[in-house]
Amino acid sequence: MYRTALRNVLAHKGRLLMTALAVMLGTAFVAGTMVFSDTISRAAKNSYSRSYTDVSVMVTDKAATASTEWKGAKGGEGLTDATLAAVSGLPGTAKARPVISAFAGVADKKGDLIGPSWSARAVNFVPNGSGVDARYPMAEGRGPRGQGEIALDRETARRGGYHVGDRVRIATNGPAVDAVLTGVFTTDDPMVSSGSSLTVLATPEAQRMLLSPGRYSSIEVTAKAGVSEAALKEQVAPLVPGGSRFRVDTARQLRDEQATLVAARTRSLEAVLLTFAGVSLFVGVFIIANTFTMLVAQRTRELGLLRAIGADRSQVTRSVLVEALVIGLSASAAGLLAGVGIGLAMKTGLKSLSKGVPGGPLVVTPTTVGAALAVGAVVTVLSAVVPAVRASRIAPIAALSSGDQPPAVKSLLVRNVVGSVAAAGGVALIAMSAVWEGPTARNAIEAGAVLASVGILVLLPLLSRPVVALVGPLLSRLFGTPGRLARLNAVRNPRRTGATAGALAIGLTLVTTMTVIGTSVTDAVARTVDGGIRADYAVVMANGHGLSPKIAEAVAKAPGVTAASAVTTVDLKVDGTTRTFEGLDADDAGQLVNLSMTAGSADALKQGQALVDSDLAADGHLEAGSTMTVRRPDGSTATLTVGGVFRANQMLSPVLLSNAALAGFEPNPYVSQTLVKGAAGATPALKQAIKDATGSNPVIEIRDRQGMQDEFSHTITSTLSLLYALLAMSVLVAVLGVVNTMAMSVFERKREIGLLRAIGLDRRGIKRMVRLESALISVLGAVVGMVLGSYLAWAAVNTLEVELANITTVIPYGRMSLFLVLTGVVGVLAAAWPARQAARLDILDSIQTA
Repeated sequence: MYRTALRNVLAHKGRLLMTALAVMLGTAFVAGTMVFSDTISRAAKNSYSRSYTDVSVMVTDKAATASTEWKGAKGGEGLTDATLAAVSGLPGTAKARPVISAFAGVADKKGDLIGPSWSARAVNFVPNGSGVDARYPMAEGRGPRGQGEIALDRETARRGGYHVGDRVRIATNGPAVDAVLTGVFTTDDPMVSSGSSLTVLATPEAQRMLLSPGRYSSIEVTAKAGVSEAALKEQVAPLVPGGSRFRVDTARQLRDEQATLVAARTRSLEAVLLTFAGVSLFVGVFIIANTFTMLVAQRTRELGLLRAIGADRSQVTRSVLVEALVIGLSASAAGLLAGVGIGLAMKTGLKSLSKGVPGGPLVVTPTTVGAALAVGAVVTVLSAVVPAVRASRIAPIAALSSGDQPPAVKSLLVRNVVGSVAAAGGVALIAMSAVWEGPTARNAIEAGAVLASVGILVLLPLLSRPVVALVGPLLSRLFGTPGRLARLNAVRNPRRTGATAGALAIGLTLVTTMTVIGTSVTDAVARTVDGGIRADYAVVMANGHGLSPKIAEAVAKAPGVTAASAVTTVDLKVDGTTRTFEGLDADDAGQLVNLSMTAGSADALKQGQALVDSDLAADGHLEAGSTMTVRRPDGSTATLTVGGVFRANQMLSPVLLSNAALAGFEPNPYVSQTLVKGAAGATPALKQAIKDATGSNPVIEIRDRQGMQDEFSHTITSTLSLLYALLAMSVLVAVLGVVNTMAMSVFERKREIGLLRAIGLDRRGIKRMVRLESALISVLGAVVGMVLGSYLAWAAVNTLEVELANITTVIPYGRMSLFLVLTGVVGVLAAAWPARQAARLDILDSIQTA
């Protein structure tokens, strides 16, 4: 029986090609994901470990190193020269290096930023007695010695076209400034080797530009020979100021922390990618099961003959499963090789999108090899179980007859009942999510989506008849006899039609769900920006860091500006609950934001009073004239009067104060953006004037109202693009299923096609019949998928009302129509080869087929 199974694989290799391709694509996605994540993880770990090679213990001021939004907001004791001297004098210390490190970018000669904005850094130069810093050895020139001097890493200097003596524009979170390039250095810094820029400043200049005079962001301590990291840490810890903002870590702890962080990030990415690989494999299940079902039907006489000469049911079952195992292992091996290529392509693509990705060799672990082979083999065998059991039930008498064995009515009845119950339960759960909130609603949607999807997939054979019946008359009128035949063929075997359309329905369900959610969120964001912002422009940092307050001061003086305000943010506790406070200039607030007051007056900002939104007012039972107890960061409390209530707006925080009043709670708040209003509105001249006021800082973006909307919807747009790319694999697998079904259907109907040719249907009519049948099956899957996807999106949008109060479900009918048309076109293209094969069949040979 095993030899028979192997011969069957070789005998039907053409008919099994699409099945093998489906398995190969699914396993390639799995293998590629694992190769990619292992490669990036190992490269990141190796890269970060090199950054601590000369460090035994590191003392860190978290407030000084978090990012540039902390600049100046240090409060209390920090890491100073006194701390450095005390650490240097410890018996276990060989040397102590003061470090200042913060964001600073470098512009090229065209004014564009060199390297990624999120990882560009500036650090301080720490020379020895001869003026040399061993960490940054100069390949050209010398290190910086004072104000207005810098050194650059060699790669950044090369990309910018800079040479020693040139003037270079340096960008921080304030107006950009020019400095003289005094040296070009080499470094093995992992971020530099990954494409980031590194600027070196003299220590006093670094403190002035990046932190504050006399302060350091960290101190790196190297132990003397024979002193362990743990022992040195015990000596250093008592010398560090108290409080949670200071850390003392050994190099081993830092490496372990980085390894854990990298592992967590790669695991998250791997989980997302493997989810879509699972979708592709799930779609492949339909193709595999469909293929083996058709093969079993086509081999009825052969299997009946095996039973007649003594093979029992278990042997027939094992024979079919061995065929599936051979196909699964062969396709998985090919998928593994393709997966290595996919992993390399993903790494290269990520590297081209983000220069900060660490480099390293491709990693293919035994786990990846085993997982790819096991997944492909297991999925293929499990998919073939039901067809194998059906094969074992073929009676020996079938050896005397030919043709397909029609499915039992009872099996379809049971299937329809099970499908109806599952679909009804899933639809009901999804509907109930509209009256629930939070995790309960999301869990209901997830469970309902699974139940409804399974139920509808089970019901597709039943649903195929009414859906095809709707378009049947149109096909007959437009295409005549081939159209009528295509309609009849599409519903002849509802199981096969349902399985083929189901593969497409899965992909279209996910695509539709994401598209409707994305469109709804984008629409809500657009209405929120239009309703909440009156400013013409918003000035922000492209890397997400906070702005310097100097930007608002400079922009306010720009020609054509009538109102400008820094938007400051602080988290404070109000009556024991943390709330976000936002600050605006009281005189210009009315021109920059839209405050729809429901009580009190917006002018209360000028009296140092607070404005609260309607949600907070309802929760806290606040009204104009009420008071709130606010706790300052230092622990002291203050009483704040509510001067008015405004309608809740997603663009504004729950509590608004004037910048002057907010400074009483936090002298150096985080500046998220600067809003600007022009005398003539948003004009190119005003935008250029604002840009000039920032010193043409390449990291600062000046966004108009459309840009503000785009920024809020950017995440959705990017996510949709990624999801479309990932779902393309499952859609491709589904298309292979259509090709497979049509090819095997043509083989089954050779005699019928020969008879049609004999009674006058020409080759063009045969091709058209096959293509229309394929298009019908594809459109059936698309319609079911889009209906289910829209319903799921409606439920998901309801759960987003907490984050976006004005969100409503928006169906993009134009895009949905495009999906439907494209699916029909894909169906026609998928049938090109089967249709050609059908048209080429010899009439006499086909009629003689037994």
